[in-house]
Amino acid sequence: MDADGCAILRFAGELGADRVLDVEQQLLDVRLSQVREWVLDMSDLASMDLACAYALLRAATRIPATTTVRVRGARRTIQRTLQRASIDALATIE
Repeated sequence: MDADGCAILRFAGELGADRVLDVEQQLLDVRLSQVREWVLDMSDLASMDLACAYALLRAATRIPATTTVRVRGARRTIQRTLQRASIDALATIE
């Protein structure tokens, strides 16, 4: 978390169904509920399956409504997966 209350969460490699619990546990960190903005940096993410996208969606629905969520650097295939999970309803995909 930076001084402005922004948490930058970096994702890299491949996020498959075998990583869903890891993703959910990291996103449920109590410190993340205290920030005003999440930036999900996916510029180094090669692939993400729908199960992990839903894990992101579940985490995003648990944060305060005043917290903004932005997805940065996601490849087109990952953007489509995020949209299939309806994350674009809660987050801005850049």
